[in-house]
Amino acid sequence: MANKKEKTTTKTVKKLPKVTVEKKKKVLLVGSECAPFIATGGLADVLGSLPNALAKRDNYEVSVIIPLYSNIKEEWRKLFKFEGCFNIYLSWREQYVGVFSFERENVKYYFIDNEYYFKRDGNIYGFLDDGERFAFFSKAVIEVIQKFDLYPDVLHCNDWQTAPLIIYLKSMYYKNEYLRRIKTVFTIHNIEYQGKFGTDTYGDLFGFDDKDFSCIELDGAVNLMKGAIEMTDVLSTVSETYAKEIRNPYFAHGLSDIINRNAYKLQGILNGIDVNYYNPKLDNYIFNKYDENSLEGKAICKENLQKMLGLNVKKEVPIIAIISRLVSHKGLDLIKEVFDEILADDVQLVVLGKGDKEYENFFTEKAKNYQGKCSVIIEYNQDLSRKIYSGADIFLMPSKMEPCGLSQMIASRYGTVPIVRETGGLNDSIKAFTGERGNGFTFANYNAHDMLYVIREAIRTYHDKEVWVNLIKTVMTTDFSWNLQAEKYEKLYKD
Repeated sequence: MANKKEKTTTKTVKKLPKVTVEKKKKVLLVGSECAPFIATGGLADVLGSLPNALAKRDNYEVSVIIPLYSNIKEEWRKLFKFEGCFNIYLSWREQYVGVFSFERENVKYYFIDNEYYFKRDGNIYGFLDDGERFAFFSKAVIEVIQKFDLYPDVLHCNDWQTAPLIIYLKSMYYKNEYLRRIKTVFTIHNIEYQGKFGTDTYGDLFGFDDKDFSCIELDGAVNLMKGAIEMTDVLSTVSETYAKEIRNPYFAHGLSDIINRNAYKLQGILNGIDVNYYNPKLDNYIFNKYDENSLEGKAICKENLQKMLGLNVKKEVPIIAIISRLVSHKGLDLIKEVFDEILADDVQLVVLGKGDKEYENFFTEKAKNYQGKCSVIIEYNQDLSRKIYSGADIFLMPSKMEPCGLSQMIASRYGTVPIVRETGGLNDSIKAFTGERGNGFTFANYNAHDMLYVIREAIRTYHDKEVWVNLIKTVMTTDFSWNLQAEKYEKLYKD
């Protein structure tokens, strides 16, 4: 029997193309405060929300650095991990730097520890050595970048407290090739606060290089914001309208020429809010949870707010709320001028905030004259602010200047219809209600009676229940999330 030859086949194995996983770019955001760890204003909300929104998009490795203030609560501090310590020089001063870290929602937070600068009672700002404190912080950040191999692709600095960081990076550290590759973004949250100091601090305190004096000096003073504007790669601010306004001397507080010279690198991106944190459907601070489809809960919030604040319990009377720092640029002089005319209508007014004694005393005295119609609480109170946002009907924010403003967005989230002046971020976020379109009431001129006119227009609309309920639903569903804004920042970083 003949042997059969075995048939052999050769398999050709195709080589698959090599898949290269692109390494995520790194962005490091630096600021003087960050929610939920420490917060005094809108900057904290931005640094508490924007990094999370960027991290969710999954294109960036995101980290944040702030000072380790003694005001940060123990409930957070006990979660922090000690990373190490070292000493740095600030001009001739040698100072200790401790570094702690904490990871939350895919964002790595770093905290710069130095008790001499950051263990202070009360506020985190307003000390005579603020310039030195934040120059130290800025210098420490650069050393942390080097010692912990953070080297971001983009370094995003915020307001004058981090301006020295850009100045140091672009001058005395520029010879370091790794640091030189870092691109910088400087965001102006409020151009009024610029970090101005006497020229005697230039070398002795800050230790800046003599060759950079013309970049940093303005009107016979060290101006840290000016230095950062001149040296940063990209300049941004917190709304499109504010980006236009600060090119005008009226808004720029002496920096209009500098802004205009650097306008080619300026853009405005409106801030967002954390829509899960500010959510009446989930909020444990408020009297009753609700959403745009269950507004009975908002009515319960209103009734309980009236009882709590000693207001007459009348569900048909609109409550106008003001939650604000009590300072002039918030438009409080307009309210003073027509206060009695506002209260002459069948309305109730609630004021919550602290600030200048002039306004604290004015509102406190007025409340005594309008018992049952007006309640004034002179304090910062997060719990109460949520109860007011949810229980009020109308939110009044007639600012003279408002770079972005978050309160009008928070109020909207709780179905409290905003009245704003058309400036800065108020202009970009609230559009006048026309009967069909719009998510609030607006006025353009900085004039008390123009404001009074739209207040009365809002009250008239309030009494048309079908129209008002539809307006509440529009207001509550306006998208003030960080999703779109994070996309814009990502584009800015890529550019």
